[in-house]
Amino acid sequence: MKVITADAYTLGEIEGAHVDTKTWQLTYFEVSLTKEATRELGFKKPMLGSLTVSLPINAVAQIGDVITINKSLIEFKNLKEYTPE
Repeated sequence: MKVITADAYTLGEIEGAHVDTKTWQLTYFEVSLTKEATRELGFKKPMLGSLTVSLPINAVAQIGDVITINKSLIEFKNLKEYTPE
């Protein structure tokens, strides 16, 4: 499933999800970034495969045919790193 920012930029595709086993709630998605998103966010593309980032579930605005986040690409770039407990 594709992930799109609030300003209609294709960020990447969902590769997985993490659940808090204490509360059984979804905590974040793992998003495999496109080459363009990797470059725009200032990351270095790995030699093989793609870069995967964690997207906190509270950044999701809508789920349908695609997942839309409530942040623009610039706002997404400025999100703090999320570390699961």
